[in-house]
Amino acid sequence: MADSMKAVVITEFGGPEVLQVQTVDRPTPGPREILVRVSSSGLNRADLIQRMGNYPAPPGSPQDIPGLEYSGFVEEVGEKVALWEEGDRVMGILGGGGYSEFVVVHERTAVKVPAGLESVEAGAIPEVFMTAFDALFRQMNLSEGESVLIHAVGSGVGTAAVQLTQAAGVRAIGTSRTPEKVDRALELGLDVGVVGDESWPDRVLEASGGEGVDVILDLVGGAYLEGNLKVMASEARQIVVGVPSGTRGEIDLRYLMKRRALIKGTVLRARPLEEKISLAREFEHRVCPLFAARKVRPIVDSFYRPEAVAEAHTAMAENRNFGKLLLVWD
Repeated sequence: MADSMKAVVITEFGGPEVLQVQTVDRPTPGPREILVRVSSSGLNRADLIQRMGNYPAPPGSPQDIPGLEYSGFVEEVGEKVALWEEGDRVMGILGGGGYSEFVVVHERTAVKVPAGLESVEAGAIPEVFMTAFDALFRQMNLSEGESVLIHAVGSGVGTAAVQLTQAAGVRAIGTSRTPEKVDRALELGLDVGVVGDESWPDRVLEASGGEGVDVILDLVGGAYLEGNLKVMASEARQIVVGVPSGTRGEIDLRYLMKRRALIKGTVLRARPLEEKISLAREFEHRVCPLFAARKVRPIVDSFYRPEAVAEAHTAMAENRNFGKLLLVWD
């Protein structure tokens, strides 16, 4: 096997034009690691922020190759690997380096691609479905019979959250600034769609019978904080996953006190290895069967060749996509 590979490299910090496909050294698996030949790499907003120099990769991950998720085939196994063999189909999350033909990962962070899915489309699963599952069900303890508000419902995490909540018997209300994305989310099973204009809190309260919602999955950030406080039910929980609208907002603490509410933040990328392993193993056990049973599915907006990565980044920056954008290496 050649000791080099193709990868998308951040040549300097800046706009999409700084991304170039280059030949780089191919990684080698160590003990308990596997080398994966990548079928597709999912794009995420974190990649755009890293490209601009504002979100460095964690130690041990490539600083100049973005990419937080992959799907593909096990090409080579390192010493002491027990879970996988060459040719197995796997997917998973990364600290970085996903925009490349090969990645090396710890064997226990890899997840088996569910039966019935193509390896290429499976690249749309790991980051968004793991994020939604971890945030809503592992951290917010969302349960059947409760209600959830999903902001940016047309995003990758948003479309994953809609499907997971529907499978769990949770009533879901979703917002998007784009009416067309609201309509498409309704087709996925969203119970109530709301256009994210200035009056969205009033319509969420109306949709919840004036009671508010039990859980808020916030993929927007500071601009929606005041509205989130208004639509919290008693003992509501909010979890902040993304902040594209800004990192700051003003809180009237009386809202939290009156409702005995909780606001929490989360991120997957910088977590310790053992926490990522725990999530991967639970995800494979609890969520992957839903894909095999056709109860949830990856939502792919567009496929791009690596040479068109700048176009893909531009599409994401302009919020044109509904669901995931994928770089295809096969």
